Amino acid sequence: MSPGSFSQADAIPRSIPCPLLFALSGPEVFDMYKFFTSKFKSAPQTEPIPGKKMIQGRSGGYMFEAGTWAMVRRCLITGTASGSFYAGRNELTEEFVNTLKGAIEEDPIRAAGEIVYASDGRSVNNSAPLLGLVLLSMGSKKEAKTSFLEIFPQVVRTAAHFYEWLSYTKALRGFGKIVRKAGTEWLSKNDVKGLAYQLLKYQQRHGFSNRDVLRLFHVQPPTVDHQHLFQWIVKGWDRLPEQPPSDSMKQIWWYEWLKRNPDGTHQAIREGRLTHEMATVGIMDKKAWQLLFEGMPITAMLRNLGSLTEIGVLRADEAANLDRIESVLNNKDYLKKGRIHPIDVLKALKTYQSGGQFGRSKKTWEPVPRIVDILNQAVEVSFEVQEPTGKVFMHAVDVSGSMSWAQVPSVGLSCSEIATTMALVSAKAEKNYMIRGFSTEFRDLGVTAKDNFSSALKKASNQTFGATDASAAYDWMLQKRFHADIVCFWTDSESWAGSRHPSQALAEYRRKINPGIKAIYVTLTPYNITLVDPDDPLSYDMGGFDPSMPRLIQMIAANEI
Repeated sequence: MSPGSFSQADAIPRSIPCPLLFALSGPEVFDMYKFFTSKFKSAPQTEPIPGKKMIQGRSGGYMFEAGTWAMVRRCLITGTASGSFYAGRNELTEEFVNTLKGAIEEDPIRAAGEIVYASDGRSVNNSAPLLGLVLLSMGSKKEAKTSFLEIFPQVVRTAAHFYEWLSYTKALRGFGKIVRKAGTEWLSKNDVKGLAYQLLKYQQRHGFSNRDVLRLFHVQPPTVDHQHLFQWIVKGWDRLPEQPPSDSMKQIWWYEWLKRNPDGTHQAIREGRLTHEMATVGIMDKKAWQLLFEGMPITAMLRNLGSLTEIGVLRADEAANLDRIESVLNNKDYLKKGRIHPIDVLKALKTYQSGGQFGRSKKTWEPVPRIVDILNQAVEVSFEVQEPTGKVFMHAVDVSGSMSWAQVPSVGLSCSEIATTMALVSAKAEKNYMIRGFSTEFRDLGVTAKDNFSSALKKASNQTFGATDASAAYDWMLQKRFHADIVCFWTDSESWAGSRHPSQALAEYRRKINPGIKAIYVTLTPYNITLVDPDDPLSYDMGGFDPSMPRLIQMIAANEI
């Protein structure tokens, strides 16, 4: 299988042992668990379980080692750009680099596949896959270089990605032969009109400009259209041609025309189909923003909801504009095609509802209630779910101090807020569920399927407390004799405060309540630890933030994987 192709099974972390791909239930499960748990006495989480291979986490507690490939997927999907309660930014980035380097040396083709998998709308942003791409180009094996060139256009899709890739390349390895080959091919792509659009929209990023790039790669224009584009980048236009040199240069011509005729912003937007990044050389009044809005792609729409509301394009009495917002943001196909990650929508919801108090925007606005409703629906639509399974779910959300401290890179949301949201998505897909939060106790968060994501975020942000003991969930379920088919933990896996390990508490639950219960641990931070006992065929370890995660949980519950 090539690095860019994936089957349904690829959605499951490859660290899961083969026995996990079938389900067991009944007396045989009880006998199996009795075999590997009865001979071990309970151990506090600050000590390893006797006879088990465990490692000490940053919190001081002992967990199982996640393994190279589970760690690779976690790093690529969750990223490492922001520090957590237990680890700083530099430490996480260094661990990311070392993990990827090791994986690339072990199996560069598989590593390339993981990079593409994360980049294809599963990672919160494309930064981690881009960094992984650079590390792949540094691999010592021939397969690493070949895979790097093969997946490059799948990961580097925009000029912004290209500049970011260059910044990592400059910092880590320099511009050797393979880098020049990849860069030259990207700048020589057949779609000159699309290339011109990218290089006009993103004229500079990450310390590089278009002109820097052409001088760095010494690209020979393969066509006349490329020649026109490169000449404009290097020399500009002292005089505006009477007509665009070619259809590929039409947008650039209107951009240059607008620089000379700023009063003609409306005409340039309408006839030149300029984006808001291009049109800023003109006069940006309400009508200009209205024209931009009418042709605005989904990513720009999501990012500019506040600006559009502030200037008056989006108002409660502008029904046609609100209808367009709804038709785009609540359309699953548009969200998928635009690679809009659910966490991006969640960030937009929190930012928009704050009226400008949250996020980097210096603007303020009065949120339109219908847009808040549309964004709530968009969060749900952006995740992948299937028909209800009829199983009983217990969602255990880590609300300890470490989860409130840990921030997801660039989105300004805590892991506990995201964990609650993802649990709510799963709950909305089912009829039989509970959502509770654990630290050193297991308490009701007050979150139900009737909540929208705005109210769930507020409840989650008000619930973070205490140390971490994942076994508290099993203790509560034992005490209440709560019969669950699936228990799903949303956590950073840094459990350390309990008198016994979660795997030991799970074994007791199976002996006393339900021998066939499946435990799913969704880890939301890039740590090389897991609460899953590798000898347990009914426990699953997954990396968080994947939009397909709720669907995968349902598939496990329904014995489909």
